[in-house]
Amino acid sequence: MDFQHFTARCDMTTNDDKSSGLSRREFLKISGIAASVPLVARPKVIQVDGQDVAVHGPGPVPVELTVNGKRLTGELEPRVTLLDALREHFNVTGPKRVCDRAECGACTVLIDGRAVYSCTTLAIEVQGKEIVTAEGLGGGEQPHPVQAAFVNNDAQQCGFCTPGFTVATKAFLDKNPHASDAEVAHGLAGNLCRCGTYRGIHGVVAQMTGREPKGNAGTTMIAERAGASTKGAA
Repeated sequence: MDFQHFTARCDMTTNDDKSSGLSRREFLKISGIAASVPLVARPKVIQVDGQDVAVHGPGPVPVELTVNGKRLTGELEPRVTLLDALREHFNVTGPKRVCDRAECGACTVLIDGRAVYSCTTLAIEVQGKEIVTAEGLGGGEQPHPVQAAFVNNDAQQCGFCTPGFTVATKAFLDKNPHASDAEVAHGLAGNLCRCGTYRGIHGVVAQMTGREPKGNAGTTMIAERAGASTKGAA
């Protein structure tokens, strides 16, 4: 190809670009954006094992929760935990943020009657389920019998872990109404009291089951927690 033919071809290409109203640089830019669209604008529904699964986010989406018998609605990002939703968005402050990694139990709530750490549960996953926090255990101004038993047995000092402990204890007693001291130590091992009021917590369960704690009840919980901490640090 001689120089004249090359120049003519370049002029033709330039004229074609001008006639289309789209420069080569603009075309490449648009092509790059179009190629990235499937990565950013994901489908609302995907197929998983032959079933349609909704894809939410990444921005806020409508969320409806049933907390202590009340319907709460808001716009939350799918990554928001139930603990953050309750405390930061709906002003339900019974569940406490302490460890924020499912270790201490201060954030314990009931979901359909089961004790769950709200710090590791996504709010969007518990829509349509019954959520109960420490505020919802009692009837109006009256405390739940478990909460009253915590007062009677002096089972709290700073009180920061108490809401989670009352919820966990209530769930435990529902499944184990005649629990022994050893079963209490095992069943409530998922909740930690930094003040060490385990003896009083055993007294709570004993009062609710109509018996007296025996021997070193409560000290076994301290020993189990100490053993768990040692293992976790190893």
